[in-house]
Amino acid sequence: MFNVSSSPHVKAKLTTQRIMIDVVLAMIPAAAFGVYNAANLFGTKYGIRALLLVLVTVASCMLSEFLFNQITKRESTLFDFSAVVTGMILALNLPCTFPYWKAVLGGAFAIIIVKQLFGGLGQNFMNPALGARCFLALSFAADMTAFFPKDVPGVDAVSSATPLTALKNAGETATSLMDLFLGKYAGTIGETSVLALLIGVLYLVVRKIIDLRIPLTYIAVFAVCIMLFHGKYDVDFLLRQVLGGGLVFGAFFMATDYTTSPITKRGRYVFGIFLGLLTAIFRTFGANAEGVSFAIIFCNLLVPLIEKYTIPRAFGIVKGEQ
Repeated sequence: MFNVSSSPHVKAKLTTQRIMIDVVLAMIPAAAFGVYNAANLFGTKYGIRALLLVLVTVASCMLSEFLFNQITKRESTLFDFSAVVTGMILALNLPCTFPYWKAVLGGAFAIIIVKQLFGGLGQNFMNPALGARCFLALSFAADMTAFFPKDVPGVDAVSSATPLTALKNAGETATSLMDLFLGKYAGTIGETSVLALLIGVLYLVVRKIIDLRIPLTYIAVFAVCIMLFHGKYDVDFLLRQVLGGGLVFGAFFMATDYTTSPITKRGRYVFGIFLGLLTAIFRTFGANAEGVSFAIIFCNLLVPLIEKYTIPRAFGIVKGEQ
């Protein structure tokens, strides 16, 4: 039997599985540094804990995917590796102190509630990992911001503030720009080292997995807006805003999700503009020092509207015709 379809016939060597594996490989440098950083800052115990937290979260996502497909009698999608990607992104958004059972809950929420109940891969209206992260942030706010273990001596309310929190509350931070770039400070497992993240980004660009329109527009618009909103136009302030927190991780690994970002070229620029504007607003006027996750989720909801108004006009259609 031959399957006959109308032209054009588009063929590509990349498969969903290959793309997901590439994304997983790209996140390994950030994950490895997160494990090392936890061990370096708080002791080997917390380095091992960070590693286990990543493994537990990924396992939760994979198990949730398997069980849901079994219960609903759907074709197995376990080996397309999308659940692994979701688990890794979620885990890298958690601090090394986060309770294991809550990470398991987050993984199940990401797969079952955000992804599978809306039809599975390609049908979800928001990034599953970010949906779960926001669910955990609203449900367990204290645990999601517990970047410093309670049993580490010499940590008080001042010294335990992350560079981004210190910058928002005190207007300055003692962390050097080099430490921010390398990731030598406490934060979530995968967001601290910009260097490790950029290594992964380089791999994705070489493999042609991501389009740079969204992340570069996102960061550029954020840079302009954060300076305007704060009335500060010095390079030091700007670099601390860009390097501190989850902006780089969010821009390159989460905002570029195929399902929840626009497919039109103009739409990607519009998407990046909204992301940069909202992140700057949340960081400046919101109670939280971050804002990346909520900005991406909000913009995920705007994608159908963005695509509606940025879809290219069909060849031969005169402007004004229906």
